[in-house]
Amino acid sequence: MEYNSQQIEKKWQNYWKENRSFEPSEDFTKEKKYILSMFPFPSGRLHMGHVRNYSISDAFARYYRQQNFNVLHPIGFDSFGMPAENAAIKNGSHPKGWTYDNIDYMKNEFYSLGFSFSRERELATSDELYTKFEQGFIIDMYNKGLLYREKGLLNWCPHDQTVLANEQVVDGCCWRCDTPIVKKDMNQYYFKITQYADELLDDLKKLENGWPKQVLTMQDNWIGKSNGLEFDLFFDDESKAKLNNTFESFDVFTTRPDTIYGVSYTAVAPEHKIVTYMIENKLLSDEVISEIEAMKNASNIDRQKEKAGIDLGIRVKHPLLDKTVPVWIANFVLMDYGSGAVMAVPAHDERDFDFAKKYDLEINAVINPKDGEHDFTSSAYTERGILFNSCEFDGMDSKKSQYNIIKHFEDNNIGKKTTNYKLKDWGVSRQRYWGAPIPFVHCDKCGLVMEKKENLPIALPEDIEITGEGNPLEKHPTWKHCSCPECGGDATRETDTMDTFVESSWYFLRFCADASNWENEAFSHEQLKYWMGVDHYVGGIEHAVLHLLYARFFTKVFRDLGYLDFDEPFERLLTQGMVLKDGAKMSKSKGNTVDPDAIIEKYGADTARLFILFAAPPTQELEWNDSAVEGSYKFIKRFYDRASNIVATDSIPTIDHSSLSKEEKFARKKVYEALQRSNDVFNERYTFNTMIAGVMEAMNALNAQSNSDVWTEGYWILSSIMEPVIPHVASEISEKYFNLKNFVPQSIIDEVFVEDSITMAVSINGKARTEIEVAIDADKDSIIDQAKEAGAKWIDGKEIIKEIVVPKKLVNLVVKG
Repeated sequence: MEYNSQQIEKKWQNYWKENRSFEPSEDFTKEKKYILSMFPFPSGRLHMGHVRNYSISDAFARYYRQQNFNVLHPIGFDSFGMPAENAAIKNGSHPKGWTYDNIDYMKNEFYSLGFSFSRERELATSDELYTKFEQGFIIDMYNKGLLYREKGLLNWCPHDQTVLANEQVVDGCCWRCDTPIVKKDMNQYYFKITQYADELLDDLKKLENGWPKQVLTMQDNWIGKSNGLEFDLFFDDESKAKLNNTFESFDVFTTRPDTIYGVSYTAVAPEHKIVTYMIENKLLSDEVISEIEAMKNASNIDRQKEKAGIDLGIRVKHPLLDKTVPVWIANFVLMDYGSGAVMAVPAHDERDFDFAKKYDLEINAVINPKDGEHDFTSSAYTERGILFNSCEFDGMDSKKSQYNIIKHFEDNNIGKKTTNYKLKDWGVSRQRYWGAPIPFVHCDKCGLVMEKKENLPIALPEDIEITGEGNPLEKHPTWKHCSCPECGGDATRETDTMDTFVESSWYFLRFCADASNWENEAFSHEQLKYWMGVDHYVGGIEHAVLHLLYARFFTKVFRDLGYLDFDEPFERLLTQGMVLKDGAKMSKSKGNTVDPDAIIEKYGADTARLFILFAAPPTQELEWNDSAVEGSYKFIKRFYDRASNIVATDSIPTIDHSSLSKEEKFARKKVYEALQRSNDVFNERYTFNTMIAGVMEAMNALNAQSNSDVWTEGYWILSSIMEPVIPHVASEISEKYFNLKNFVPQSIIDEVFVEDSITMAVSINGKARTEIEVAIDADKDSIIDQAKEAGAKWIDGKEIIKEIVVPKKLVNLVVKG
């Protein structure tokens, strides 16, 4: 048989489409598997990272179909977002047309790769129907008090002209375009994700057996729960007067109450309300104000690098000592954590120490090492130790003293134990066109008003001009003008659109809608109960905090709104590594991309799939290798060609194992070892490369014998194992020889692993000379006889003085002469 990849692949892609081969059954009595890959943004063409992601999920889906599971394996497109607007500016196109043209192109690429997605549950998050359901959820969340609007300093991307959530700022830059962000004071809508902080943290324990430890740790750190002491620092009389008696105090939070007696200054963020008041009331010089504004506009990452500060010329009273300490602005203090103010203890905090050294501030040590001494002039001592210079707490272990010091504050009503989180409420407003409109209107009479659900969706106008300057919805002549849903008077629509992470926070639920009622319900309670949670979720580690945290939050919110009755959306998570070329991540700017279409045209989709799953374990980075791609193609060609050794049958051959030759037995053993490895890979390890290697070993063993029954049995099993990896050629072989009857659960035959003989080494005077094959139940005398015969030329004419047999391993003959 001549292997023709294009002909075979086209045939089977048409067959699968015509026979609805990948649509899930409505028989909810069957055991199910919900397999899902993180859906793509429709950028226009697939890259090899996409191919890897979807080859992994497709392998799972195909394997579980063979195991008689009811499989839901859907695909959608995360189709709102800034890149569509940027493309519109660059190409003079409309974001909607650009997006949907790309979706059509990418869908064709998906099917050309043989991915077994359901065609009847496809979605794009920019579909008006999707927006309708999402806007209804937003209204329900607002009514529940989980969405609010307020003014605040926000992360602003000057390039994309939009606000970013904290999670979307990476190393001080926009996560999409790498432009340094600045701070901007403006109104914003927020989801109250902090209300779920403890549950999001506690429920990580439920995911320990199914999620990578690294992802759990990243979410734990992002939520950032810490316990400590919160107390007020009161201004002295002179400072209160300087502030026009507007402020009595400000509050601080510390996780190190054991160092309280070592406070030598306090530091506030440049955005702190006291700093804002001093700027607005001209209590600082223009030069100082310029310095403060520069601090505000620096990224959070840059603010942590080079320490910078400004003495505000005001002082606060130490809460326990009869002294005052100065108040400074410090660029490293952020409003994102605690109250935006900290007590500074340079003797026991490296950051505070560096700042104090730079500005010649006091360093007051209060903890000594348990053994030896520490030079507090050269560095901070940050380890556990013994308190001194701490009044009645002197001599206490620093860790144990924290409880006592907090209790002292609480007993004297000057502070309290409190819990803080790094996690902040999720800002979801974006000042752009291509996103889901936020369903609110602004009425001079009624204020902020929700749109009525019967008026949803609030769809985007299509007659817009995108210039890259500002929000096109704000500039539209008619779209934003509407009637107030409450009083009927003139009102204005909200022109901000939603962060696209809102759409990806619930799309996996949308696939659980009844196909017959797709237009009328976001999802079906019956289908949710059956399909959720997602059994295998596949995607990149870069989504560990952003998408995965938000999806967990939405699931808990939807539970509390009564939409569903479970706590977590994803049972098992597989985070695949990046695809590299020349040691770097593939990117157009580096000129190191590989076009999947070119690989398919030259070698076929099965070759692309085989290479991507064989080159490395899925969780590790994969280095592109042209010669390895060629090697994958050659293996498939051999696999197809050697099928000519098969005898056509509708059932697996019955073989008398005891009558087989050594080579035939070994071939059967390797085939069933490959089957064992396949089951292990799909259920435990996910190392597809080891499974494929097992198939290659079995092929070599089959090739070393000529029994047609062994060949037929081997291909019955091996083509079944390989169907999740190379589905087109496996299906072609199966149809021709097995009438597709072998794509079923395969049984392990134990007899093939039973050894009836073993190989033992023969040593003469401790030096390995030869080997013998003996019956598994051979006695010692017969083993020694065989060893003597095999080693005759080394012992001929010599006296054997000792015969040693190490069972199942070796024979050692000791001779002299």
